[in-house]
Amino acid sequence: MASAPPAERWLLIESHAAWPRQALTSLRGSPGSEELGATVTRLCREAGIRPVLIRRYGRVDRTRRRRWGLVDARPGRESLHWGDLPADEHLLEVLAGNDRGRASNEPAYLVCTHGRHDACCAVRGRPVAAALAAAYPERTWECSHIGGDRFAANVVMLPHSLFYGHVAPAQAVELAKRYDERVVVPDLLRGSGAFHPAVQAAQHFARAAGHSPALGNLLPYSVDVLGDNRWRILLASTTGPIAVDVSAHLDTVQARLTCAGSAPAQVRRFELHNLTPAERTA
Repeated sequence: MASAPPAERWLLIESHAAWPRQALTSLRGSPGSEELGATVTRLCREAGIRPVLIRRYGRVDRTRRRRWGLVDARPGRESLHWGDLPADEHLLEVLAGNDRGRASNEPAYLVCTHGRHDACCAVRGRPVAAALAAAYPERTWECSHIGGDRFAANVVMLPHSLFYGHVAPAQAVELAKRYDERVVVPDLLRGSGAFHPAVQAAQHFARAAGHSPALGNLLPYSVDVLGDNRWRILLASTTGPIAVDVSAHLDTVQARLTCAGSAPAQVRRFELHNLTPAERTA
């Protein structure tokens, strides 16, 4: 829990080429231009956008027109827009706001299958992508590295940027159904990339205490830093505001956490100190 990386906004880039270890190095600009992958990476970093390559599950149809997607996961602004991608360089027009695409009311499901980044993602991700694609072919995409290889298979539900980890093929479709019902599944939820990890932790502890798992519940009113690696988060609940105090620390694990990892490794863990009803102050 509380392991979802920052992902308030996304740039989805459909690719028909094989993905290298560093995904965006596959982007190709016009001859003589600055390396396109580096430019897109820089522009996305400056705008707070997380870029990933996507493709349909199974054999790639290289004759089909490619698409780009732009996702906003910020609370109250959740949206997903799609547009055509005639060439990789068109991404610069998208990032400049010159092509806003078409709004979609359909969610998108990303499944990390980036085997050249970590073999675990491909081995565990592809069966999950197959299960989701069989049920929701137009919503499902394989994607390049999204962070947290040790949680493979990783699934992201867009536009709310919900990260799920250790997803088995038999669970994938149920996660999608629950997302349609606007409910999260706490047991597999890493958190929402739209929120700071301390907020993700506070939401987790609140759900564990019996607060509703509804998607719109437990949005943060405020986040106060109490000291080094300690926070007080005020959450909006269906039963009224609640204050949650959490802290974070690093644990050393004497094990390889991913197929490509090494031992020992460090992981961040959150601890609950207090969870009580609270008054919201201006």
